[in-house]
This record gives sequence, C-alpha cells and structure tokens, in this order.
Amino acid sequence: MNAPSVASTHHTPWQGLGTFLLPKNPAAVVQRIMLFLLVTSVIILCIVNPTFRNPSNLLNIVQQASMIGVVACGMQLMIISGGFDLSVGANAAASGCLAAAVSLSFGVPAGIIAALCLGTLIGASNGVMVAKAGINPFVATFGLQAIIIGALQALTQGRPIAPLPKEWRELGFFNIGGLTFSSIVFIAVVTLLTLMLRHTQFGQHIYAVGSNKVGTSRAGVNVDRVLIATYAIGGLTAAIAGVLLTSIAGVGSPQAGTTWALLAIAAVVIGGTPLTGGVGGISSAVIGIFGLTVLSNAMTLYSISAFWQPAFMGASVLLAVGYEALRRTRRA
Repeated sequence: MNAPSVASTHHTPWQGLGTFLLPKNPAAVVQRIMLFLLVTSVIILCIVNPTFRNPSNLLNIVQQASMIGVVACGMQLMIISGGFDLSVGANAAASGCLAAAVSLSFGVPAGIIAALCLGTLIGASNGVMVAKAGINPFVATFGLQAIIIGALQALTQGRPIAPLPKEWRELGFFNIGGLTFSSIVFIAVVTLLTLMLRHTQFGQHIYAVGSNKVGTSRAGVNVDRVLIATYAIGGLTAAIAGVLLTSIAGVGSPQAGTTWALLAIAAVVIGGTPLTGGVGGISSAVIGIFGLTVLSNAMTLYSISAFWQPAFMGASVLLAVGYEALRRTRRA
C-alpha cells in the first residue's frame, strides 16, 4: 500500500475553518454557521462598544437568556422527538403562581416542589395526548394552553400573587461570582440535558423516535413512553423557568410567559435544529437563545426600538429554515 502523500494529509487553517463551518453532516451546517455569526457579533460588539464588553453587561446577558434558555432546552428535546409544545409559557405562569400561592402557607421549598410537580404533570398530559390519543402536537398543546390560561385567569382574577415571603427575593438575587441563581440553574439544566442526550439510552431513543417512529417501535422501543417522558421533561423545564421568574420578580404573575413558546422554538431553529425531528442537540438551543439575547442587548445599547426585535427574530428563523430547506432540495 502506498503511503499517503503530504498534499493529501496536510490541511491549511482555511481548510480547517471550512470543515468547521461546512461539516459533512448537513444537520450541523446551520448550527456551525450560527455559532460563527454569534461569536463574530460578540467580538465586534466588544471591540466597538465599551458598555457591551463591561463584565456586568455580559453577566446580564447570561441572566437575560437563562429563563427562556431553560424553556428552550426542554423545547429542544421535544423538537428532536418530532413534536413541540405551545403551552410552555402558560405552564410557566401556572407553575410560578402555584409556587407563590403554596409558599404563602407552607414555605418556599414546598412552593417550588409543588410548581415542579405541576409543570411535569402538564407536560406529561401533553405527551399522553400526542402519544396515546394521536392528537397533533399543535392542536394538543395549543388546546391545553388555552385551558391553563383560562383557569389561571379565573382563579387569580388576573391579579399577581403578592406579597411573597422574603426568601423568594433572596433566592432571586443569590449569586456566585456574579452569576445569578437563574444563570446557575440554566447552566445546570444545559449540562444535565446534554449528558442525558449524549450518554443515556433514553437520549438515543429520543433521536430514534424523531427519526422514525414506526421503525423504532419495531425495534422494541416503547415509543409512547419515550414521548410522554420527553414532554414531561419539557413541562418540568417550563416550571423551572416559572419558578425562576417568580424569584426574580417577587410575585406570581398569571400574565407571565406569553411569548416564551415562540421564543423557545425560534431559539432552537435559529440554533440550527430543523423541525423535522431526529437531529439536533442542546447546543442548538444555547446558540439560538444567546443569539436572540445578544441581539436584544445590542438594540438596547444603540437605542433601537424593541418593536424591531420580533422582525429580526422572524427574519433569522426564515433564513435558518430556508437554508436547511434549500440544502435538502439540492440533496434530493
């Protein structure tokens, strides 16, 4: 066998960069491009804007991304499995209000536990409707969202639950080295879900269900159980975000989370995960949510109206989805 030539094994830095941005795996292309754009944008903003590169502002960006970032991580799992959940915002609001109400009588720890149980139950209910009843995820989660919002408004009369025990604000303002409690929880959720997806059998089953439900079922995997568990985890992450919001705001707000579902889906898509299921990773949600947060922060620093942010977000989603669709068309 002839030894490989130097020309065939030597790679220039530019070739290495090209391989990173345009990997052979089509599902990773958009993610690499969006990561490159995010890092480039952050570097440019740090150079041209002293306020942006201020450590307090950078830590503020992490905190701003944390709540919706936690929701986006749960949404990432559901999209990988071939579905999504439009009720996560209502779930977060209901969980936050329950945490606030329970804490008034039984203390903050009991309120947090009750909220996490409620969020998981809501998510599992969505999973049952999708997996067992065969209801389309859009119809199932949109319908449950309407039920939750109606019940929450009726029970609270649309008024926030306050005042709350001082422990809530102490929790919300707790920090380690400048990282707030919500930022620490976000990092923990990202780490745990990444390890679950990459290193557990359940994580592999989520990918398999999203790729081919029928084939996965024939291979002996309980598809219904995987879907219900995935939606339950998505509901749990929504409840965690609701608890974080309650700790920061110091009230249980029934109006919270109205746009969280769309922001979470947008973050996942902008981060490079197609809505077709079977591919993606938690890193996509992280890239997407930081992209949206950096955009919002930069617009604030340059006094650009916040009303433009949805337009930029929508354009980013269309570009990401359009690019992936174009690649699939060319491969076909």
